[in-house]
Amino acid sequence: MKNSKVKEIVVPAVSLFLICAAVTALLALTNQVTAPKISQLAVETENRTKNEVLADAKSFSDAKSASLDGSEYTYYEGLDGSGKIIGYVFSTSAKGYGGDIDVMVGIDSNGVIKGVSILSISETAGLGMNAKNDSFLNQYNGKSGELSVIKNGTPAEDEIQALTGATITSKAMTNAVNIAQNLYTQVGGENDG
Repeated sequence: MKNSKVKEIVVPAVSLFLICAAVTALLALTNQVTAPKISQLAVETENRTKNEVLADAKSFSDAKSASLDGSEYTYYEGLDGSGKIIGYVFSTSAKGYGGDIDVMVGIDSNGVIKGVSILSISETAGLGMNAKNDSFLNQYNGKSGELSVIKNGTPAEDEIQALTGATITSKAMTNAVNIAQNLYTQVGGENDG
């Protein structure tokens, strides 16, 4: 009788262990095969986004980092054909309603925002996800200095019109852009123009 009880426990346990080992091995193999492709796509997306937010740049420096309020951020110098700095691209992040919103912001050598692009966002569908729309993102273009968000009325030069039903997302986006502008000042961008 005891031998039967041992079989009831050991056989399923060994079977489960073997299944788990096989699945783990397959997952490791899949990761090994797909990891380089995922890394390559991330680099291609980053390069394409840099060109979108600072279209006048002919090339970009290697990644550099800057610290602001205890956080590290990555930025790139945008260069013209002769290698002169014509602007910067900053990767920043701010806490939105559904999690962190990662953006890339292009700022020219005069401190003017040339473009904003979202790298990752997980906001509410139909509300916060509207931050990806050009009609919202284009509000930042041509602005400089600290920006704020308004819910109603016509935005002033230093204001962004909030998305309907997504004020938290709008404020997070604007915070991320403001971080980029503070980094611009910190890395010496105000001295380029």
